[in-house]
Amino acid sequence: DDNEQKGKLPLPPGPRGLPFVGNLLSLNPELHTYFANLVQTYGPIYKLQLGGKLGIVVSSPSVAKEILKDHDIIFANRDAPIAGKQVAYHDRDIVWNPYGPEWRMLRKICVREMLGNASLDAVYTLRHREVRRMVRTVYSKRSSPINIGEEMFLTVMNVITSMMWGGTIKGDEGTSLGAEFRQVVTLGRFDLQGIQGKTRPLFARFDQIFETIIEQRLKMEEGERRGIKDFLQLMLQLVKDEADAKTPFTMLHLKALLMDMVLAGTETTSNSVEWAIAELMNKPETMKIAQAELENVVGKDNIVEESHLPKLAYLQMVMKEVLRLHPALPLLVPHCPVSSCDIGGYMVPKGSTIFINVWAIHRDPTIWVNPSEFDPERFSGGKWDFSGNDFNYFPFGSGRRICAGIPMAERIVMYELATLLHSFNWKLEDGMKKIDLTEKFGIVLKKATPLVAVPTPRSSCAALYA
Repeated sequence: DDNEQKGKLPLPPGPRGLPFVGNLLSLNPELHTYFANLVQTYGPIYKLQLGGKLGIVVSSPSVAKEILKDHDIIFANRDAPIAGKQVAYHDRDIVWNPYGPEWRMLRKICVREMLGNASLDAVYTLRHREVRRMVRTVYSKRSSPINIGEEMFLTVMNVITSMMWGGTIKGDEGTSLGAEFRQVVTLGRFDLQGIQGKTRPLFARFDQIFETIIEQRLKMEEGERRGIKDFLQLMLQLVKDEADAKTPFTMLHLKALLMDMVLAGTETTSNSVEWAIAELMNKPETMKIAQAELENVVGKDNIVEESHLPKLAYLQMVMKEVLRLHPALPLLVPHCPVSSCDIGGYMVPKGSTIFINVWAIHRDPTIWVNPSEFDPERFSGGKWDFSGNDFNYFPFGSGRRICAGIPMAERIVMYELATLLHSFNWKLEDGMKKIDLTEKFGIVLKKATPLVAVPTPRSSCAALYA
C-alpha cells in the first residue's frame, strides 16, 4: 500500500527547532548562504520549521529534478505568503494562482498573447522610446557619478509600464510610485514575519492607479482605442471576448496580471543589469570584449536596436553568467505539494513549503569550475539556456511554473545592457579600486551596496545621445 510505504519514510533531516518559533530566530538575514551552509551538515534536502509551517530546502540538481520534472503536477502549486496574497487580488494572478483551469487560462494569455515574440515586437517602439530616454538621462549626467541600480530601476519600470499601458509615469509621481513598487516587492514576497499590515495601504494605492488607467482608457472612443497598441488594450479586448468562456478572463485577472508584470518584472530585471555592469567593471578585459563585439555588430556611431541582439553572442554569454552567479530569485518562488510525496528517499508532506536553492546549485563546485569566478566563456558554444531542461542551470525555474516572462526579461536586460555598454565607458569614482560584490538576500537578490559609477560617452557623434 502506497500510503503505508510513505508512512515508513522519514522526514528529511534538519536543525532541531525550538517549539513554536521553529527555526525562525536562527534564520540569519543572508538566507542563501545560511541555507548553503546547512547543506554541508544535512545534505541536499533538509527541513526547517518556519513558525507553524514545515519548510523543505532543496539544493541539488537531482532532487530539484524530482520536484520540478518527475512530480511536477504534485508540486505545481504555490505556497502564497500572506503579503503576496494581499497584493495578488486573492490569488487571481499567475504567480500565486493554484494549478488548475484558471491558472492554465492565465498562463496561456501571458505566454501567447502578451509575452510571445509577436506581442513583444508590437510594443518595441514603446521600449525603444524609454531606452533612448535612459541614454539622454545618463548623458546629461556624464562624467559625474550615478547610481546605476536606481537609474535602471526607473528605466525598467518605465519600459514595463509603457508596454502595459502606453504611458510612463513622469516626474515626482514616477519617483514616488517607484519607491512604492519597490516596497511591495521587498515586503510582499517573503512574508515569514507576517508583514501583512504594511502591504495593505500600498495595495490599495496600486489598485487605485490601475482603476484610473483602466477608466481613462474605457472613456476613449472605440476608434481611438483601436489605434493603441499596448497590453492593456489587448487585455480589455480579451475581457470582452472571453466573457462567456468556461474560465472567463475578468477585470480582476486583468489587474492582477498588470500587478504581476510590474512587480515580477521590474526589480528582477533592473538588478540583473546592475549586476552585469558591476561584474564587467570588475573585469575590464571582459568588458572590452563585450564592447568590441558591440562596435562590430552595431557600429561605433549607430544606435543599438533590438534587432542587433541575436547577433551579440558574447553579450548573451555575459547575461547567462550574470544569472548563474546572481539568479534574480535565488530560492525561486516557493512550491507547495498537494499530496505527500517520496523525494530523495524522504517523505515530503502535503502542504509544506518547498524552496529550491538555485543560487546554491549555480555555485556548486562539483558542477562548475571555479564557481565564484565571473567567466562568460563557460557558456561558449551555446551551452545551457533558460529553458529549465538542465537542472545544473535554471535561473528562471523549470517545469509548469517556469517564469512566463523569459522572452521579455531577455530582451530588456540585453537591450539595456547593450545600450549602456555601447554608448558609455564606465569607471569607479576617484580613489575606488574594486567593486564590492556582496549580495543582499531577499526574495530578490540585490547588491548590498548600490553600484555608483561614472559614465563617459564612447562616441563623439551627438545624435547617439539625442
